[in-house]
Amino acid sequence: MDRRTFTKLIGSGTAILTATPSLLASARTRPYIRLGAYFSEPFNDPEAWVIAHQREGYRAAYCPLRPGASDQEISAYEHAAKQADMVIAELWVGANTISTDEGAAREAYKKCVEYLALTDAIGANCCLNTAGTKNPPGVRGAHRDNFTRDTFEEIVEVTRKIIREVNPKRTYFSLEVMPHIFPDSADSYLQLIKAIDHPRFAVHFDPVNMVVSSRIYAMNGAAIRDFFKKLGPYIRSCHAKDVINDDTQFLPNLRECMPGTGNLDYAVLLRELSKFKDIPLMLEHLNDDGEYRTAANYIRRVGKREGIWI
Repeated sequence: MDRRTFTKLIGSGTAILTATPSLLASARTRPYIRLGAYFSEPFNDPEAWVIAHQREGYRAAYCPLRPGASDQEISAYEHAAKQADMVIAELWVGANTISTDEGAAREAYKKCVEYLALTDAIGANCCLNTAGTKNPPGVRGAHRDNFTRDTFEEIVEVTRKIIREVNPKRTYFSLEVMPHIFPDSADSYLQLIKAIDHPRFAVHFDPVNMVVSSRIYAMNGAAIRDFFKKLGPYIRSCHAKDVINDDTQFLPNLRECMPGTGNLDYAVLLRELSKFKDIPLMLEHLNDDGEYRTAANYIRRVGKREGIWI
């Protein structure tokens, strides 16, 4: 499809592939969730990007650009997403701003500022990072200092500094729930929100990342409900994964897996998420487009049973 045909179709409101008028009307009359995923294929233009998502029935997308993109590129992708009724969910940074390596921490801060500025320019729901770790050189990993009060205060300070430097008007900066660092639970996330005290700091929810014990694993539906009860209005994007435990082991042996092959209570997750408008559910960490399609089909089957359009 050439650019002129594509522009004519989306500009006139004519549906491309899955975005039919009947489906859009259905979304307005019953609960719905915007699902999205990564793609193995690269995208060189917004038309191909939109068409690929619509081919898979996705109505949310990861940010397709990185810092250095031109204003023209940013505008083109934002316009294409709006015309196709797609939400740009998030842009992942992956930088350790609390590293004990001062040079690495400075570079991580700079990266967060650049990524947040791009996220704001393109109008994505949030710019997402992990709080980091005191165990460099990576951005994740356990360390005895990760859960100290000093580390909490350092996370608060650097997060405030990033947001204030960029001063975003349309997007939010978020920290992903992680098992090895703050925020690792609904309560610790709520504490961060109160401490950071900035209207452009919001919540990203990854329910699998907070399954850190046999108790939470067995009762993860209750943990999901508790998270939404305490933080629902602050959530800007969610990750879709699953978790399984090796019950032959004495200690918990939790492993991430494809949605539908683990124990995460997707019925609860979808019911809670559908109460909030346009908060995307984004698949991640799968090997190829086929696995993403399989995972999406599972989530849609659960949604169908719950009366939720996905």
